[in-house]
Amino acid sequence: MALDKTNTLNSLGFAKPPSETRVVVAMSGGVDSSVVAAMLAEEGYDVVGVTLQLYDHGAALAKKGACCAGLDIHDARRVAEEMGFPHYVLDYENIFRDAVIDEFADSYLAGATPVPCIRCNERVKFKDLLETARDLDADCMATGHYIQRKTGAHGPELHSAADPNRDQSYFLFSTTPEQLDFLRFPLGHLPSKAETRALAAKYGLAVADKPDSQDICFVPNGNYASVIEKLRPGAAEPGEITDTEGRVLGTHNGVIHYTIGQRRGLGIGGLADPLYVVKLDVDTRRVIVGPKEMLATRHVPVREINWLGDGRFDGTAERHVTVKVRSTRPPREAVIRPLSATTATVELLTPEEGVSPGQACVFYDPDSTRILGGGWIHKG
Repeated sequence: MALDKTNTLNSLGFAKPPSETRVVVAMSGGVDSSVVAAMLAEEGYDVVGVTLQLYDHGAALAKKGACCAGLDIHDARRVAEEMGFPHYVLDYENIFRDAVIDEFADSYLAGATPVPCIRCNERVKFKDLLETARDLDADCMATGHYIQRKTGAHGPELHSAADPNRDQSYFLFSTTPEQLDFLRFPLGHLPSKAETRALAAKYGLAVADKPDSQDICFVPNGNYASVIEKLRPGAAEPGEITDTEGRVLGTHNGVIHYTIGQRRGLGIGGLADPLYVVKLDVDTRRVIVGPKEMLATRHVPVREINWLGDGRFDGTAERHVTVKVRSTRPPREAVIRPLSATTATVELLTPEEGVSPGQACVFYDPDSTRILGGGWIHKG
């Protein structure tokens, strides 16, 4: 991130010295955001670290491996002390519950498979925290996300990370152009996570060998159902497992224990061919199963579209793109057919299995690394 010698812009894109450039760094307490803060502090920027306390502090103290927990707040504070910049902890518990956790619970109860990390970025980190950064007179806000911000002909563009194994573009598709103008992602160009850890060791950070977070921060051990039961008592009501013709094959102890595409744990053994969850009928409390080919989906209804491409997202013009319908899958060729400025039907040229309401459908430029936006998959 050396100073560009062709003009007077510093490494964050401002025409002034780093010492006169204030940057708020969103610090989760993990190695990525810690390295960002240390890197910018070493370059001489006016760094202010901010960590969000997002959920019950008592429970958080006992839980490692998830961002924004009590131990992670301690780690973030220690990095700030080591590197000599101010650090603040903001209590966002109520905001986080209202904006993320409650919707997560309600979506699950409605038979969807939500992605709360996207909503957290959209509604908390890149909204309320970003406004806090502006209130602190920051020139920009930096995060440890693995994604790239590049300047294009029409302004800032969002691009996939250089390391495809670390790319977080799926979780950041809802970043608006206005937010992108204020955000910086200093790690997006690194070739691997090993480079990040090497930088942490170089700066002497105690978090250099800290494991990556694996779970959703408020879902211990990935047990979604237990969290839903606590948030919505009585949610795990028993019901029937049926085939697509309505024949009862077994019983279950709550629709919330199942997801579209699930095969294991159905408790209906003895069948000649394996069956998969193809539909969740919340109203009748039925888990509907069928053969694997029933999971294949070609037409995907998408809403709440955030468009990051050039021009406006409206009209009837088709757009040929690639899309991801799950974070762990590679982009596949598709055609977007806009229905309005925020809704569309996405046709997958090759049908995908396990497309689930509540997941995101993220659009990519097939000829570059640019993210064109995305939206939320719904039942149609």
